Amino acid sequence: MNILNLYAGIGGNRKLWGNDHEITAIENNPQIAKIYQDFFPNDKVIVADAHQYLLEHFKEFEFIWSSPPCPSHSRMNKINYNKGCPPKYPDMKLYEEIILLKYWFEGRFCIENVIGYYEPLIRPAEIRGHYFWANFYVAELGKVTRGIRSDQKPIANKHFNIDSYGMKKADHRQTLNNCVEPELGLHILNESKKEVYQELFK
Repeated sequence: MNILNLYAGIGGNRKLWGNDHEITAIENNPQIAKIYQDFFPNDKVIVADAHQYLLEHFKEFEFIWSSPPCPSHSRMNKINYNKGCPPKYPDMKLYEEIILLKYWFEGRFCIENVIGYYEPLIRPAEIRGHYFWANFYVAELGKVTRGIRSDQKPIANKHFNIDSYGMKKADHRQTLNNCVEPELGLHILNESKKEVYQELFK
């Protein structure tokens, strides 16, 4: 398939997809994009704004994966608010992408995000600590973890070793924590190949 991988990070969701697909990865951080390219040299990596790239190029792909930034939707917002932090608007680009792909895209797509602190405006599927908006049925999966925490060294080193890239400690941790578990990424891709469509949101 011709795949678009948006907000690619270092490629957690892409890790087990193999090399039989033509994959274009979009990442706006040059340092992170360089790490992704090192891990997946056969992919086309573009340093760009993923949200804008999607709008301009979605018709060119058969399958689209998107993981828009999640902090503004996270339940941590309520926790931090109770600790004295000011509230902030949720980033509505998440819903812009869901609506765009639902009504304009002819291929298959999956948009991933955290389980938020508010009732979702568009109903997702919930699988193991993630929300998924997809235009195909996604079956449940056995236990996986949200992200690859940098303090869980056996898990992190199993999938990615980024110690040699000289990242700041906070950036190192955040980069690993942002990864979608590779087994879950593969599960979603495999589900997208099945013939049965089922709309999971209204």
